[in-house]
Amino acid sequence: MVIDWALGFALGVFTTFFLMVVFDVRPFRGRRARSTDPFQGAIARRLSSGPSIVAVGGGTGLSTLLKGMKAFTRNITAVVAVTDEGGSSGRLRTEWGVLPPGDVRNCMVALAENDNSLKRLLDFRFDRGELAGHSLGNLLLLAVSELCGDFRLAVEQMNHLLAIRGKVLPVTTEAIALVGTTEDGERVRGELDISRHGRHLKEIWVEPQNARPLDDVLEAVDGAEMILLGPGSLFTSVIPNLLLPDFANRLRESHAPKAYICNLMTQPEETEGMNVLQHLEWVAAALGSIPDYIIVNSDPIPDDIVCAYRRDGAEPLYLDRHQRSALRRLGCTCIEVPMMRVTESNLLRHDSQKLAAVLFRLCRELGEPD
Repeated sequence: MVIDWALGFALGVFTTFFLMVVFDVRPFRGRRARSTDPFQGAIARRLSSGPSIVAVGGGTGLSTLLKGMKAFTRNITAVVAVTDEGGSSGRLRTEWGVLPPGDVRNCMVALAENDNSLKRLLDFRFDRGELAGHSLGNLLLLAVSELCGDFRLAVEQMNHLLAIRGKVLPVTTEAIALVGTTEDGERVRGELDISRHGRHLKEIWVEPQNARPLDDVLEAVDGAEMILLGPGSLFTSVIPNLLLPDFANRLRESHAPKAYICNLMTQPEETEGMNVLQHLEWVAAALGSIPDYIIVNSDPIPDDIVCAYRRDGAEPLYLDRHQRSALRRLGCTCIEVPMMRVTESNLLRHDSQKLAAVLFRLCRELGEPD
């Protein structure tokens, strides 16, 4: 592969900051550490004493959730799926044999301190040459993976480099692939094929089926006070993590309450035609138990935006009385709250702050003595 000036620049930027981490030269942390502002000190103490949260997923949904969560606690562990095959991540996975870095990078950026000047660097995306479409953050993760020879160590170094509020972990460092069968017996393989056939899936699993989750991931689950599943693409972001048997077993064994955060809309092809209850049933099947809570949006979506999404095959995800009754019978508590925002591009996203506030209020209430 031709390595042009852009890759050289990326490696140079990484090397500089990597050496800062290795030799503990951390200007951002140092500036905060020397601060005598009692208000900032109080915030740091509050965040440090916040609940231990494990958030499981991938893609845009998980990073959106993390942006809100970091305002309440720094004891966050984001567990990220590693089955991404599209875009920059897919290219790096194919060409370099590295685990897909995109979702990991997005989650680290989401948890980074607001005044961290590396954030804009990591989000920078090249638009020409051999690196067109690649983000600098993905290339940095690739570079440190090559230097260390280990994707887990690369992620650990980037966690420290960004001084993030919490940590981001890939669910496994083994190369795994999504596999499934459809209702008519067709076998589909890979995230892209799974996404295209999601609404017709009968079964889904990962290969190799005995892939091991990271020890750090299992330890985080053991210490969790709440476990969050989603939001994110059902079959390609949330469920892939749950298909690792040891991880699913540890989640089931945990006494921490588990909440599934439902998407705002169905996803064309992947979950087209599915309702909230069907989403939960797939999650429960992969997990091996029913989540204690399901969080569903109650905000009305403007008609013009609904029409625009419908043209692509997406529908709003709301609960009706039949679904509420079915969820109650399953032992799952429904929490319907307004948690939607509309971006400048008229895209629907979870409101990070509203969603995080609901979740931490629930965590606090569950932690209070009867």
